[in-house]
Amino acid sequence: MSETPHISIVSPVYGASALLEELVRRITESVSKITANYEIILVEDHGPDDSWEKIKALCAKDNKVVGIRHSRNFGQQYALNCGLDHARGEWVVTLDCDLQDRPEEIVNMYQKAMKGYDIVLASRQNRQDDFLKKLYSKIFYRVLSYLTDTHQDASIANFALYHRKVVDALKGMHDYYRYYPTMIHWVGFRMTKMEILHAEREDGKKSSYNFKKRLNLAADTIISFSNKPLRLMVKLGILISFIAMIMAIFLVVLYFVEDTNVTGWVSTFLSLWFLSGLMITILGMVGIYVGKIFENVKGRPTYIVGEVLNYEKDA
Repeated sequence: MSETPHISIVSPVYGASALLEELVRRITESVSKITANYEIILVEDHGPDDSWEKIKALCAKDNKVVGIRHSRNFGQQYALNCGLDHARGEWVVTLDCDLQDRPEEIVNMYQKAMKGYDIVLASRQNRQDDFLKKLYSKIFYRVLSYLTDTHQDASIANFALYHRKVVDALKGMHDYYRYYPTMIHWVGFRMTKMEILHAEREDGKKSSYNFKKRLNLAADTIISFSNKPLRLMVKLGILISFIAMIMAIFLVVLYFVEDTNVTGWVSTFLSLWFLSGLMITILGMVGIYVGKIFENVKGRPTYIVGEVLNYEKDA
């Protein structure tokens, strides 16, 4: 039985074949300054390129590299989920595979954690993303902060350092829909942020997260972590009922006091269409929540592992 690692580094891999050797080299150089007892877990999310073949070669050369491949594409957050489930270290680092999260920062994050923190979050101060992605991110986090009544920072992504007790707490959350930048706020513990430099993607490719995927992730995250949209719909319904009551009183006053003939078929027609649209919207939102409940109660796994290399589970 191999010794339990002091640090586990988890990186979801998708469409980054050209970067994997450099990723492992830089992680190794960085983490070796902290300890010789570490593991690098690469979770290949069934991407379109030959990333898995590259991971096989890396595992053959270095037994500290653990390769895990999903049976199909499940998504980045579920690849993180898989990596955290398999990580054995006392400390666990999660970072993206595109080298925009600089592995050299791991040493600084570890030193920060030694000051008494259980979670160290990397705060990207000079994001090397396109304007639309940064704008989307800013809007998403503001909306998420409002709907979840928490403070969400747009500079925080997946690059983080967790103590084992934090990882165990995250593993204890059985949510089907996962978004770790939000989940870590729920579990608590002593948390801090550390400013880091955000690098450009070295292979020149654009992120595989297109607008549609980002929109779906945003919708799933907001609905999974907040019931505030339902409460807002209730308030809107009450507001519309109140306005309708005021308008009814006003029309009655016009009829009896001003002796005004109120025909009203146009206002009635518009009101019916407006209220019908509102009811459909509310029912649709309730239906979405019911659908999410349906996904959770089925109890399906969030990911399925197809192949594993160099992994030895602790007894």
